[in-house]
Amino acid sequence: MNVSVILAAYNEAGTIERVVRGCATHTPGLCEVIVVDDGSRDGTGELAEAAGAKVERFAKNRGKGAAVRRGIELARGDVLLFLDADGQDDPREIPALLGAFEPGVDMVVGSRFLGRFGEGAITPLNRAGNQLLTGVVNALFRAHLTDTQAGFRAVRKAAAERARLSADRYDIEVDLLLSVLRSGARVVEVPVSRARRDYGASSLHSFRDGTRILLRILRKRLEG
Repeated sequence: MNVSVILAAYNEAGTIERVVRGCATHTPGLCEVIVVDDGSRDGTGELAEAAGAKVERFAKNRGKGAAVRRGIELARGDVLLFLDADGQDDPREIPALLGAFEPGVDMVVGSRFLGRFGEGAITPLNRAGNQLLTGVVNALFRAHLTDTQAGFRAVRKAAAERARLSADRYDIEVDLLLSVLRSGARVVEVPVSRARRDYGASSLHSFRDGTRILLRILRKRLEG
């Protein structure tokens, strides 16, 4: 198994070196760490490069989904592993995700709800929103998942390339997940932890992005 780690990063200078090095240390079969610098203004790209990552730079901020899609295009591995560049995901848990691949499994999701949230790792509003959106996915797609919005996940590259992704923002997670589910492949979850963010601020807007994610789910359900 050859693994490409893909990190979409926007103004994550305080954490990017630690995350890149953690991925390099804890990823079995690693062939590359790709950081897509989404128009950062704080030197994120330079720090990622110094830590050993291959860096693709956007001249301006285009959104997490656009950065993830570009990372998929550049990746050489037959398995793609995604985690957040803000330090909230723990690279030491990467082997658990990769170890869950077996014949017929195209995606492994790191579920924070099966695992645990550290103190302050998620707001009550975002927790409720995540659970609501997951309930909608399970109802519309006959799935049995616990964390459809998790950014910590791994997918076979062939499945990602078949997905024909179009999301530019935080709806990229359901865009990819639902494409895999609709293909008939298995998606499994493993428990992971989620730490409190200790640098910078998230650019996720609960209501605006939550609405965008919900609309993406409904569009995917209506696709032929």
